[in-house]
Order: sequence, then C-alpha cells, then structure tokens
Amino acid sequence: MAYFEGENMTGGYGKGPDIINSCSVKVDKGEIHAIIGPNGAGKSTAMKAMLGLLNLKSGSIKIDGKDITKLSPQDRVKEGISFVPQTKNVFAGMTVEENLEMGAFLVLEDYKSIIDEIYSLFPILKEKRNQLVGELSGGQRQQVALGRALMIRPSVLMLDEPTAGVSPIVMDELFDHIVKVKRTNVAILSTGGNRLRRLARQLSLARGGIGWNWLQWSYASGETHHR
Repeated sequence: MAYFEGENMTGGYGKGPDIINSCSVKVDKGEIHAIIGPNGAGKSTAMKAMLGLLNLKSGSIKIDGKDITKLSPQDRVKEGISFVPQTKNVFAGMTVEENLEMGAFLVLEDYKSIIDEIYSLFPILKEKRNQLVGELSGGQRQQVALGRALMIRPSVLMLDEPTAGVSPIVMDELFDHIVKVKRTNVAILSTGGNRLRRLARQLSLARGGIGWNWLQWSYASGETHHR
C-alpha cells in the first residue's frame, strides 16, 4: 500500500459527464509521481478529487492507510496534504514573508523556525522577504507558492503545472527545488510536461477527454499498466 493513494476514482463536475473514470494514482514518501497528458484529459481533476474539491461517485482516497474519502478539503489539509494550484497561488499585494505566514494557519508552534527552513530551501525568498510578491518574477512567485505550501510541514505535496509559463532556465531551477523538497521525505504528486517525467519514480499518462484512458509506468518495477 502506498502512502497516499486514490483508488478507482470516478467523478466529474456538477451534473456533467465523468471526467475521470476508475482512475488510480499513488505515491510514496520521498517519491515524485508525475501525471502528464493533453489539456482536458483529467490531470488536474484527479488531483482535485484527491484533495476533496470534487465529489466522487465512486472510489476512495487514503493517506498512510487512513480512509479520508469523506473528509472536507480543510480536514485533508490537517492530515498533511498541501496543494499548489496552477494560477492564483500567491497574494500579490503582500510581501514574501507575509505570504509564508499565511501558510502557517494550522501551525500551533512558533512558525518562525519553519520560515527559516523555507529560506534555506529557497534562498532568494530570504533576500526578497520584504518585497511585494506582485513585483517578483514568475519563477520567484512559484517559489513563494511552494514555500507557503510547505509551511504546514506536509507529508504530501500536490503541484498543478508548477512550471507553467516560465522560461526553460527558470523551469530547471524550479525542478531543482522540487527535488530538494522530495529529499525531505515528502510525497509529491504533480501534473506537468515531459521534463517532469525525468524526475518521477512513477508516471501516469492521461489520454482522451471524458474519462481516463491512461498508462502508468513505475520506474521501480519497470512494469507498464494500461487502464
């Protein structure tokens, strides 16, 4: 059993057709599972389902063996799941440090030490800590979003297209930071392009629009599974 997994998830939005159909995704701590595929294939929908932002018609979500299928998104966050959406993932009118503080809403201890940990992972954020996030580059804003998501010291980090809209050079830098996070024993589930798959231990390829017709590759086992 994987640390974080969605099993046979089926669901869509409102009364519309199912976007994911019998979709299963899993990831262990210290690993990256990449979900790739064309727009409309259900990549982001699968992640939203695992966070509880989508009501499933069937299937289950588990973290560390605990069934969280019926939990609200906020209660899933309390279980240690952080999510960084593709857009609108920072507070542009607030400083870098204020953004990080916003991520500490569940932290009961003194969060200053956690901010210091974030600055160690993302040194540019310490340099820019008093600057408005809206004045930063796209890559720096993404680092702020990642940093804020890490403020609860999550065991699972979900990233929706973390390198969308940034240059190849910035993309490489962001991937380096994602690998650093993985090495802190965090389970990472991310959508993204072909460059992401080079970092992933497991890969899911979503194909088609309505429902998931997908292929999963595990680098650990070397086995390919068609669903």
